[in-house]
Amino acid sequence: MPYELAVIGTSWGGLNALRELVSGLPSNLELPLVVVPHRRRHAEDLMTPLLQDWTTLHVREIEDKAPIASGTIHIAPADYHLLVDDGHFALSTDAPVNYSRPSIDVTFASVADACGDHAVGVILTGANADGAQGLRRIADRGGLALVQLPATAESPLMPSAALRSVPEARVLTLAEIAATLASLPAGSRT
Repeated sequence: MPYELAVIGTSWGGLNALRELVSGLPSNLELPLVVVPHRRRHAEDLMTPLLQDWTTLHVREIEDKAPIASGTIHIAPADYHLLVDDGHFALSTDAPVNYSRPSIDVTFASVADACGDHAVGVILTGANADGAQGLRRIADRGGLALVQLPATAESPLMPSAALRSVPEARVLTLAEIAATLASLPAGSRT
């Protein structure tokens, strides 16, 4: 079964985790990736150039109405919720959820609704429970749920919360998550 989109949520310690994860991805990865990091409200986009230094895949910060591109790591911008709709991204300035905008839960729920069983949700290190409910929604729609092994996380609170919500999720190291993403068939439902 092809997967349309993999969405990755992270917070505290996320930059180090993402460096290891994207460094392990092959240059010919077709599966589009979306990263939803917790960032300060007026944070400059330093994540895009840093991640670009660690991968040969194209890395870009998302703009409203931008199409989802294969072989690309899309980064959610600071201070916007990120939604997915019919092959495109949409940005929202609705109120923060879990004290966060972007909220991982908001994006994961949107991806679950848009992609159903063709979605992959990944929870990495973080110091709160954002993403746990959204990962549950992805799993309930038949999508694949991956969680960083809490013992390997800089902050195990987020992956632990995700596992309480989705106990059937695959629990993997960062290298194993990269290998799993690389092994998944990519494509649309058609």
